[in-house]
This record gives sequence, C-alpha cells and structure tokens, in this order.
Amino acid sequence: MEGYEEGIAYELLHGGSLILLYLLVLLLSKMINDYFTPYKIDEELHEKDNVALATSMAGYLGATTIIFVGSLLGPSKGILNDLMVVGGYSFLGIFLLNLSRLINDRFILHSFSNVKEIIEDRNAGTGAVQFGSYFASGLIVAGSIHGEGGGIHTLLVFFALGQIALILFTKIYNWVTPFDIHDEIERDNIAAGVAFGGTLIAVGIILMKGSSGHFVDWGHNLSVFAMDVLLVFVLLPMVRFFFDRIMMPKASLNHEIQNDRNLGAGLLEMVAAISFSVILLFTMA
Repeated sequence: MEGYEEGIAYELLHGGSLILLYLLVLLLSKMINDYFTPYKIDEELHEKDNVALATSMAGYLGATTIIFVGSLLGPSKGILNDLMVVGGYSFLGIFLLNLSRLINDRFILHSFSNVKEIIEDRNAGTGAVQFGSYFASGLIVAGSIHGEGGGIHTLLVFFALGQIALILFTKIYNWVTPFDIHDEIERDNIAAGVAFGGTLIAVGIILMKGSSGHFVDWGHNLSVFAMDVLLVFVLLPMVRFFFDRIMMPKASLNHEIQNDRNLGAGLLEMVAAISFSVILLFTMA
C-alpha cells in the first residue's frame, strides 16, 4: 500500500511539473514571438481586435503545443531528466517556428509583405496561411524529435529539408491551380488562404511521418523522408483534382474559391487534404 501511494505521489509530481513547464513554454513562446516581430501582439489582439494576427498566433501556439507533445513521447527517465529534455527541445522548437515564419515570408508567400498584410490590411487569408505554415513546421519538428538514435543535428537537418519541401510544394500547388494564390491572398481572398493553409498542414502531417522514427543511418532515414516527400508532391494535387471533378461535379472548386470567394469551399479543400494525409499516415506506416 505504501509503495502504491508513493507511485501515485510520483505520478502527480511528474505530471504537475510537466504541466507547469508547458505553461512556461507557452509564455516564453509568446514573448519570443513578440521580440522577433515588428509589432506588439497584445496591442494588435486586445486593442485592435486583429483577427488575421489572432489566426496566425493560434497556429503558432498550436505548433508550440505539438512540439511539446512530440518531445514528451517516449519512456520517462526521471522527473529532472524529462524536464530538461522536454524543455530543451521545446525551446529549440520555438526558435525554429520563428525561423519558419521568416521562411514563409520570404519563400512561400513571397510576392508581398506578410507583416503589412496581417498588421495593416488585417488580411485573414494571410493569417490562415501562416497558421498552416506554423502547424506544418511544428509537425516536422515533432516528428524529428520522436525516436531513438537522433539528436539536435538530425532535428535541424530534417527541419531544413521540411522547409525546402514546403517551398517546393507551394510552387507545385500554384502550378496546378488555375489562379495565382499570391494574387488571391493579397486581394483578401480568405477562402484561398484557408484552402492553401490547410494543404500546408496536410503536407506537414506526411513530412512528420517521414522525419519520425528511430534514426538508423543517414541513407535509410533520408530515403524514407524522400519517399514521403514524393508522396506529397504526387498525391495531394491528385486529391485536389479528385475532389474538384468527382466529389463536386456540379460546382468548380476553383471557381468557388477564386470568383465567389466561398469560404465554405476553402474549408472543404482544407479538410479533404488533411483527411487524406491522416489516412496516408496510418495506412502507410
């Protein structure tokens, strides 16, 4: 009985300490984001009710949580060790998320200033794309953390490869759609932003699969990652075509998003892409 009570006390202490660490991670993630951006988050959210920034920040905080959970997976090695490992990977992940925002601004939505669109124009479509970019990056980081045999070096390599894959997929996505996503998003087309942001999350789910697992050697793990990148590049555009021509034969998804700015159509594309990626995640493990 005494051993059982000690076990319960240990679990409560272990779980409580991790919850406190999570709250600290969220607080620091907001402070770091505030430091690296040319605007004040509290002012934009509370005084100006900026929905575009709120959407972006929701993705950022959600991605932070994904990274925290990714660092939690695996056997416990004691309270102090767990706090150090989870905290260390979470803080590194926060810096990588802020780096991903710069990559998004420079290489994904590169035709205009993301800061201007979100802060001055309050463009919710741009916020939705940043939401998706954050989530995709968070998934990649979480996948890179999970598994034995790797470390910070493997995390950084797969994060970099994941960002390159997101940039290349953006070009493919823009090529298979009959409209320019940059033009539509800059014109405050929220439907286009939601559809594209959701597709980035779908890409992140598959790249998480490619970057996760035990690290065997560079040849093996890079080949697995490359195969999953190929799946993303080939299958997600096919899913979009299937959804547009077969699932919605009486209405053009492209027309609904581009001309009617139908947010419902954007949400349907987002859910279709994410759902297909989840199916791939569990059927091709």
